[in-house]
Amino acid sequence: MKNLASSLPLAITAGEPAGIGPDLCVQLAALSLTTPIVVIADKDLLMQRAQQLGLNIQFHEYSSLPRPSGEAWPALNLSKRGEGASFPLLPFGHVYVLHIPLAQSSQAGVLNAVNSLYVLATLSRAVQGCQAGEFAGMVTAPIHKGIINDAGIPFTGHTEFLAEQTHTKQVVMMLVGGGMRVALATIHLPLKDVAATITKQLLESVTRILHGDLQRRFGIAQPCILVAGLNPHAGEGGYLGREEIDVMIPVLDKLRGEGMNVSVPLPADTLFTPHKLAQCDAVLSMYHDQGLPVLKHASFGQGVNVTLGLPIIRTSVDHGTALDLAGTGKADIGSLLEAIRVATEMAQW
Repeated sequence: MKNLASSLPLAITAGEPAGIGPDLCVQLAALSLTTPIVVIADKDLLMQRAQQLGLNIQFHEYSSLPRPSGEAWPALNLSKRGEGASFPLLPFGHVYVLHIPLAQSSQAGVLNAVNSLYVLATLSRAVQGCQAGEFAGMVTAPIHKGIINDAGIPFTGHTEFLAEQTHTKQVVMMLVGGGMRVALATIHLPLKDVAATITKQLLESVTRILHGDLQRRFGIAQPCILVAGLNPHAGEGGYLGREEIDVMIPVLDKLRGEGMNVSVPLPADTLFTPHKLAQCDAVLSMYHDQGLPVLKHASFGQGVNVTLGLPIIRTSVDHGTALDLAGTGKADIGSLLEAIRVATEMAQW
């Protein structure tokens, strides 16, 4: 295991400025975290939101900091650095901010398409920092896909955007929570397109990425993966669909022959039972609404979205922008704290 988490901070992107992302970021500063963080957002936005929430937070400007090589970290001796080159943990009520300016000032709960490029700029900066070894990983607050598209920018989600930014051909979305890890073979697709999208090539690629990152990012030497069938009752021997027979079984047999511990296609309606889940390290679902309702029922408010297959670590909250809660102080920070915890654990491997 490595000990990167203590020497490098996590980048936290504040997400949609009109949503609860800025609220959650300023709430982080009011907690005693054991992981160093840098919030990437408009500093004035965070100051405004802290004032709305009645929080007395001190924001400290962060600039591109050198890796430990004799050069100092920020000139702010509010906490003692550990031996060697640990990024300083700020005390209660303080947070580092990497300032990226909004295009226009933002009002809590009111979307503005003009700020869409700002949202993407915060993500791009976090990716750059992770790739350069400046950050141990990135944790993302929620964004609003619709308003980004309203700005004329084709956008389907964090996962696809980060894949493009890192020039990664294939990524896998996995949610963690409620004692489960659930990965998806397909992500944001209309249900009518799912069956045609699940080809032998796609299923093999997704399963290899899932297996590899369970080893590489989670330290599981021999992962056990349960695979959900696409059709009801996993096709019922072909009477309820042939995708299991024609596509899935040949791929899973091949991978099993290579030594991977992957199941045959299993009926999804009985897959998420305590007995079966206790036998596995992850479940591979074929589409978004097959596996995620179960996990979110078990973990909502504490779930974490993890992007597998990237050359960097990325986790995220499992909820949306909650525009109606922005600026009210009612946003639950639980999922963001879990996302930080999972990213910190991943950085150890």
